[in-house]
Amino acid sequence: MFESAEIEHDIDKATFEERLPQLRTDILNAQFELIEAQAFPIILLFSGMEGAGVVDTLTRAYTVLDARHVVASAFDKPTEEESERPRMWRYWRMLPPRGEMGIYVGAWYNAPLTRRVLDKSGIAEFEQELDRIKHFESMLAAEGALILKFWLHLGKDEQKKRLRKLVRSARTSWRVEESPWGGSKRYKEVKLAAEDMMRVTGTDHAPWITVNASNQHYRGLTIATTILNAINARLAQTGEAAAVTAPVSIPTINDQNVLTALDLSQQLEKQVYKEQLAKYQDRLNRLLSKKKFRKRSLVLVFEGNDAAGKGGAIRRVMQFMDPRRYRVNQFAAPTDEEKAQPYLWRFWRRLPRQGDVAIFDRSWYGRVLVERVENFCSEAAWRRAYGEINDFETEMSDAGAIVIKFWLAIDKDEQEARFKAREETGYKRYKITDEDWRNREKWDEYATAVCDMVDHTSTSTAPWTLVEANDKYHARVKVLKTVCERLEESL
Repeated sequence: MFESAEIEHDIDKATFEERLPQLRTDILNAQFELIEAQAFPIILLFSGMEGAGVVDTLTRAYTVLDARHVVASAFDKPTEEESERPRMWRYWRMLPPRGEMGIYVGAWYNAPLTRRVLDKSGIAEFEQELDRIKHFESMLAAEGALILKFWLHLGKDEQKKRLRKLVRSARTSWRVEESPWGGSKRYKEVKLAAEDMMRVTGTDHAPWITVNASNQHYRGLTIATTILNAINARLAQTGEAAAVTAPVSIPTINDQNVLTALDLSQQLEKQVYKEQLAKYQDRLNRLLSKKKFRKRSLVLVFEGNDAAGKGGAIRRVMQFMDPRRYRVNQFAAPTDEEKAQPYLWRFWRRLPRQGDVAIFDRSWYGRVLVERVENFCSEAAWRRAYGEINDFETEMSDAGAIVIKFWLAIDKDEQEARFKAREETGYKRYKITDEDWRNREKWDEYATAVCDMVDHTSTSTAPWTLVEANDKYHARVKVLKTVCERLEESL
């Protein structure tokens, strides 16, 4: 869930100062409109890796907001008065009225996250606490609150550098000395616990928005733009049926995202490709023959741009497999029978038994890709699907399935060249349709949907692997190598 948040963004001070005045004006105008209408309260919650600048973000928020209508709260250990009441009491007291904002550092996530990081609670207890929080936020949203939850993220090396800098300053050393999570020593534990937190509590009405915090200027512009867009979107809605959802997409500050960060120029020479292909195909078959795999199953999900080479990659994976032990599942538009069921129904029916392999050429991700972009389902349905998909894949993993997901990426020029080649090749003409050409017109919308999909559904149990597929040889080998490495790690 941190792929986008680990991409570096180089926004300099001059760019920040150039864009800030207009952004500040727009936010203040939106805030004044909100105050006048008193239509809904706004809840801004900030959490993140130690050293990511959560407190600094809170301080800077006051430079772009009318502080008279903002209540900011940073919660430490409960006071005696608070300890004598239910845990959520102190948060209820600080909720903002309609038309105003409440800004919180950590808030109701602090205690359960800290206990989990320090191993003072098990995963079951942790998820029970998170489930209670989810119900709390659902109630706030149902009452009209706009909830924006930000996780400020740092890579491990960047965090170490930040914490060393904080220690050297007398003004900031206390932040590290009083660190509840032990700084970078528990980086992995914090990251895994945060992922579980986001998976359980990321909902259509209160999704988590992960922000790379290594560049303070990018961090500030991203958060401010997200807040502005969310307020304006809600103010533009009318009637009792107005949605209460928060944005799922990070606003575009520069052109860096999980897709543009890929190096699509990577390639393999044909002879190297043949050697690597044979190596990993043999390795895969030996892994699937292991006794340990008889108690597991393998689920391979292939998504990607049209003409990105999913079929070719799948054929190389299954080329020397025992055909009795795998099944390739391809999905077109749902049938009438499938439409009469929840959308995950047709995928549940194709899950493999222990010792077998299920390959999905297109999958349940159609709900948050083509169905989203082409308006084949409601916005509420595709927003809700992120959590439903994470639960689905978690259930698979808990039952012993090894879930490996691939997005094969090509650029627009490469796609056009492949489309034209298909039209000129008799036995490939069936692969190209008018719909494929029409989908190119929505290239940017699909790219946004893919980035959101990766951000909200790439988990430690079912991570996405983004494959640079302009060169088919490179793509096929990367897919096979990834499958082998994940199998070895899991077995």
